[in-house]
Amino acid sequence: MNKKILTASAILAAASMSFGFDLWVGSEGVARVSTGLDAGEDNSGYWYYYADDADGGASVVQWAAEPDAEYGGLEPVLEACGDGICGSYTLDKGTLDYDPFIGIGFNVGGADKAGKSIPVDASEMKGVCIGFSVTHAATLELGLGDATDAKIGYANPAFDLGKSSTGTVKDVPWSKFAQPSWAKTEISSADAVASLAAIKFKVQAKTGSAGDFKITMVGDAGTCDPNAIGAKAIKSSLKAQLAGRTLSFGKSVAKAEIVNLQGQVVMAASSVKTMDLSKLQAGVYMVRAMGLSQQIMLK
Repeated sequence: MNKKILTASAILAAASMSFGFDLWVGSEGVARVSTGLDAGEDNSGYWYYYADDADGGASVVQWAAEPDAEYGGLEPVLEACGDGICGSYTLDKGTLDYDPFIGIGFNVGGADKAGKSIPVDASEMKGVCIGFSVTHAATLELGLGDATDAKIGYANPAFDLGKSSTGTVKDVPWSKFAQPSWAKTEISSADAVASLAAIKFKVQAKTGSAGDFKITMVGDAGTCDPNAIGAKAIKSSLKAQLAGRTLSFGKSVAKAEIVNLQGQVVMAASSVKTMDLSKLQAGVYMVRAMGLSQQIMLK
């Protein structure tokens, strides 16, 4: 993929102008968060898994389905869970000198060609809302990019989400994120948000701890309405009609998008009753319109 390499200042400016963090809802079946802050590589928002193995830990997650074998994507997991990304974890400290952990997250601005997350300015967001369930207390942590993370001694701003066996929604304004008490180098909330690289859901507890987790939604603070999401999950099908390569909605829709399995919008239209999909390759796609979604198969 040939993309223009942007300077740091250009990246931040572009991200600021294109802001539009959409509420991600697991029941829609797309394993990518539309952050509206992509830094130019078109790879922001993909969910990924991380754990303590790099430092000697041996924690593992048993997924509801095997992640994509080639790319490590969590689309199969999302499909198996139905309404979010879920798994069962076992924490094992191995040779660590601190408590073991697992987590999943996404890069807000994406990653460069070396795979390093790109910090972007997320100041236009009010904070983060998240719907989840988890056996042990979890935290919502802000990744600030390799350089800043190292500079602050990995004392990253975080918020204690607590635990919930039945599922809950938390609304977290930026002002509530704080560094741990052992932090030696401080960073203000405003400075952290102005250089935000990743948003992470992390479970850290004593070795031997085991449990389950599920993330059902994430968005800008104030956008996670559990009642609206519940209704949306119940009526999540558009009931659009596909005849050959013509997609019909039955009535005019203000905006419609066709999304591939990688979460990329491959076609979009405004104020339409039908869409001509003849230029798309055969395969499975998600149609999004009127706040609803529907999976289609093109032959």
